[in-house]
Amino acid sequence: MTTSPGLPAQGGGRRRRTYYGVTIGILMVETYFRRFVGDIGNAETWPFPVQYRIVRGALPRDMTQLQDFRLLDAFKQGMQELIEAGVDGITTTCGFLALYQRELAACSSVPVATSALLQVPVVGRTLPGGKRVGVLTYAAEALSAAHLEAVGADPATPIGGLPPGSEFRRAIAAGDDSVPYETWREEVLQAAGELLAADPSIGAIVSECTNLTPFSAAITERFGIPVFDAVSLVHWFHAGLRPFAFPPR
Repeated sequence: MTTSPGLPAQGGGRRRRTYYGVTIGILMVETYFRRFVGDIGNAETWPFPVQYRIVRGALPRDMTQLQDFRLLDAFKQGMQELIEAGVDGITTTCGFLALYQRELAACSSVPVATSALLQVPVVGRTLPGGKRVGVLTYAAEALSAAHLEAVGADPATPIGGLPPGSEFRRAIAAGDDSVPYETWREEVLQAAGELLAADPSIGAIVSECTNLTPFSAAITERFGIPVFDAVSLVHWFHAGLRPFAFPPR
């Protein structure tokens, strides 16, 4: 049996692979709610192949309580399995895993981008004077300065989230796949509007939660503001891992 050589490993040499041609590996929280197209956990979102690995036992309720790092080893194991199988970079389906960014990257042999929050410092530097980034999140009360500091973001970044009684949060926590797209869309738009109304200095939104990404275009359309999310992060990440090859002229 013959195999193609694959990409060079970091630091030189060739990597052993089980599969080829899959650049992005995605660590998934164990969830059962509906993931609409545009969500990182829906493979139809991507114009390139991705490989998923479910981290068993990492449930939605755990994602807002990662400070004790008890799930870190489980995410490390899932990451190593994806790398050994053949991916060239790792991301995740939960922005709260920003808390694990340093630890996962430190023990990985490929680049790791845990969270859309990694974009906060970069987006902030692109904005006009007097404007700053606002973060839209699954749960504002759970997104702390530690999450922001873990990705090099200003801990004073304004934050807004979905309310505890929203269908968005209930469905994700309960694994309810019956909530219509329109219900989530209206709740997300209301939360984005409240964030912007509370701080007029916000010039762009970074959505922490990967389940917010199907609604990014709707936010921009309604409020006329740039939105950066898990999809923009992974497209940027992929573009660096697999740069477009321009033919010589």
